[in-house]
Amino acid sequence: MRPRIRAAPTCVPADMKHHPAPPARPVVRAVQALCAALAAAAPPAQATHGAADTPLPTTIVVQGNYDNAVGSHDAASAGTVRREAVLARALQRPGDVLEFVPGVVVTQHSGEGKANQYFLRGFNLDHGTDFATRVDGLPVNMPSHGHGQGYSDLNFLIPELVQRIDYRKGPYTAAVGDFAAAGSADIRLVTTLPAPLGLVTLGRDGHRRAVAAASRPLAEGVSLLAGLELAAGDGPWTVPQRQRKASGVLTLAGGTRSRGWQLSLQGYGQRWTATDQVPERLLQPGTGFGRFDSLDASSGGDSARHSLAGEWHEHGERGKRSASAWLIHSDLDLNSNFTYALERPADGDQFKQRDRRLSAGGELAGSFDHALGGLPATTTLGLQLRHDRIRNGLYDSVARAVTRTVREDRIEQTNTALHLATALELSPAVRAVLGLRADHLSARVDALTLPANGGRASATQWSPKATLVWAVTPRTELSFNAGRGLHSNDARGMTTRSDPRSGEPLAPVPTWVPVDAAEIGLRTEAVPGLQSSVVLWGLRSASELVYVGDAGGNEPSLASRRRGIEINQRWTPVRGVVVDADLAFNHARFSDGSRIPNAVDRVAALALTLRDLAGLDASLQWRYLGPAALTEDNTLRSRPASTVNLRLARRLAPRVTLALDVSNLFDRAVDDIQYAYESQLPGEAEPVLDRHLHPAEPRRVRLTLRTGF
Repeated sequence: MRPRIRAAPTCVPADMKHHPAPPARPVVRAVQALCAALAAAAPPAQATHGAADTPLPTTIVVQGNYDNAVGSHDAASAGTVRREAVLARALQRPGDVLEFVPGVVVTQHSGEGKANQYFLRGFNLDHGTDFATRVDGLPVNMPSHGHGQGYSDLNFLIPELVQRIDYRKGPYTAAVGDFAAAGSADIRLVTTLPAPLGLVTLGRDGHRRAVAAASRPLAEGVSLLAGLELAAGDGPWTVPQRQRKASGVLTLAGGTRSRGWQLSLQGYGQRWTATDQVPERLLQPGTGFGRFDSLDASSGGDSARHSLAGEWHEHGERGKRSASAWLIHSDLDLNSNFTYALERPADGDQFKQRDRRLSAGGELAGSFDHALGGLPATTTLGLQLRHDRIRNGLYDSVARAVTRTVREDRIEQTNTALHLATALELSPAVRAVLGLRADHLSARVDALTLPANGGRASATQWSPKATLVWAVTPRTELSFNAGRGLHSNDARGMTTRSDPRSGEPLAPVPTWVPVDAAEIGLRTEAVPGLQSSVVLWGLRSASELVYVGDAGGNEPSLASRRRGIEINQRWTPVRGVVVDADLAFNHARFSDGSRIPNAVDRVAALALTLRDLAGLDASLQWRYLGPAALTEDNTLRSRPASTVNLRLARRLAPRVTLALDVSNLFDRAVDDIQYAYESQLPGEAEPVLDRHLHPAEPRRVRLTLRTGF
């Protein structure tokens, strides 16, 4: 038993025109055509979405990057990130937009086409297991995924089209259910742009990126937006990453702020070669092996995501109504090798994971104002439905060629939820929210390789929620939040009776894992220009999902408990200057007192943003990922990682900006991720328990030319 760890006018740069990504040639031509057509056809900038009523804004101009103002949210740990903040910073990858959520750290351990690794509130969230993410109402987390439960891949996102990010910590909102134990984020995209834009980015190691986007009115109150992104690059790796990516979005929106609708079509595809984490013993002097070398040059994969969605809303004097529906098709082929020659010394330990799925769902929700016991109240009721039709598999492979099928499964999984919440105004200074949520999951697993591991499972989980907010002064408030959250387990784990590799008997895991949490927070604006919040929180989980290095996935483990403190500051000392500061301390333990591997003890971030200083914008960000136990007994610990990113942007003309982005400004040799598990190198006589790491990229300079037409 092995130890477990627990645009430019041309829109496309010349380099890309001469050497286009093989799968993306049609998309390159489409970008060029889109830029030319929309630049010629678009009328003077105007917002038509909402023309018959209060117009919906295309941009929100605020001095602060965040909205965490007193009275804006029912928890001191909740807030909104504005579009300005996203556009002001240098982003290494699309998933980095979640680092705008205070306390969230985003890393990568295996190639840019794979979902990112996330950390929050003492959770190693792996690829998103306990952090629920939605984009324009569509869920990103995928249950019973071939690589990891709750797999959350944001690589389809075009950051330049983000309108805002609404975030919440903890499971205190009745409208959010599965995968939201640590928190959730709703990312909304723009539906109109003030003018068509094109941008090109060039950087070291063959990095090139092009984005074109534009909107135009089609009729009174109706607008069409189109956006397209191409990206390619090799990275600093000895084995070139050979990343090739294309993303697109088409959105038709109409109506007004009080009554509107939206239809959107999105598509994404990417392929890449990955450098997986490597053992620290191989990085010692004299081995001839470098930080950016690879032990398996054929790791990597390809992924795709296509979606169709529609939503409608109506806001009246006494209430609101909304409806949404969506359809998502996604594919992933992933080849990994974490243990090298431990299982199969002759061929190596590479394995392939596949996930093919068609997901459909939607939501009906409504709220109405009324009186309850003579007190003003608003009640919200919603129905959510999601169905996933999945086929996934696990295979032994050599150079991406399957040599043995470990298991294949067909899964039908349906999640149904009802949520109810009533907000009460107890007094002019006190408000309360009482909520209740019921989640029902039913799953059928057809085990194609070992029928005995198939079967059916179903269960219902009730989750109460409670919030109390007291406005101590007009500029200071206290909040208390408590509630039950949950995450679902992989449907295969609910029905599996024997290990598909060893044949050893296994006990099925429960359908739902409940999580009980509470927090108390102070939020104040007593100092002009300063938004401050302090939150004390605690959480208990009935079962922990723990990373298993030799399988590249998670296994259920003991119950766990976490607690911590978060301090967030948003300061605007003068117009055009914004300082953001976040600090979090976390304490995470299993129920037996042992450490939870990869539960980071401390997280900190500091950002300085300067806007419109004689035509110059600047942003400097420091991020600190603290140490963590890598084993339950704390004998191996990860080293902290600290990086600094810089952006300088100069307006060359009213609609032309040149930006310089420098990531890892001081070129620190730090790691994106560290794990501890047993591996065996070719030539070694037996497995070795070792620290395994994936390095952060060295200093990287990128130049971006952005223009509006």
